[in-house]
Amino acid sequence: MKAVILAGGRGTRGKPFTDYFPKAMIPIEGKPLIDHIVQYVSSFGFIDEVIILADYNGIGSQIQGYFENRTIKKKIRFVQDSQSGTGGDLVHLSSLLGKSSEFLLWFADNLTPVDLGKMLKFYKKKKSTACVATRGYRKEETGYAVVKDGLILEFKEKPIIKLAMVECLGIYILATKILKLIKSKQRKQKQINLSYDILQGLSRNQSISAFDIEKTPWIDVESPTKIERNQEIVKNIIKKMKT
Repeated sequence: MKAVILAGGRGTRGKPFTDYFPKAMIPIEGKPLIDHIVQYVSSFGFIDEVIILADYNGIGSQIQGYFENRTIKKKIRFVQDSQSGTGGDLVHLSSLLGKSSEFLLWFADNLTPVDLGKMLKFYKKKKSTACVATRGYRKEETGYAVVKDGLILEFKEKPIIKLAMVECLGIYILATKILKLIKSKQRKQKQINLSYDILQGLSRNQSISAFDIEKTPWIDVESPTKIERNQEIVKNIIKKMKT
């Protein structure tokens, strides 16, 4: 089974930092973000190869340069992204994915010790075309208050709240046959968004399963500043990813 890591995001939320290095190279605990992800994904026995899509014609070349001096458990392949959206980028991987019936897709700004083994079993049990990692709880970064009749009864500092709708994370297990849907969509439009242009339609047919990571820690690494503000949760995630 192949693991595809999308690392071609422009990192607009991380400016001005991402003017000089790609978001995937944001330093965390002494190593770039993408190193933590690659090492973690490679630790699962069913993953035999890691494919990293990035803009290697631009600052994304830093990613390939970094891994040239790293020893990784699994084979790594570097593929130039197509600049055609999160869905369009996957099309030219058809030949690389070989005869595998499914593949893992991980957006490089997601940092979490999600149990990929359990997620794969869940995907197969549901016999779905796609499986999306989701969560129903979130730890807020601001303070909240319990209010009654216009009066504050209690303060809640950065509470963990239950969401009214589940949050979709950037980690998927996708059937390779989904690439045919993307190709057919590309005949009408160049930019293909995986979620809205492809998965939205499949959801109406109840072909997408949702793997609940429950209270497994997760963070969207949008900028170095986000890492600095959430050092405790980041250290907890990195610790769990190493065990």
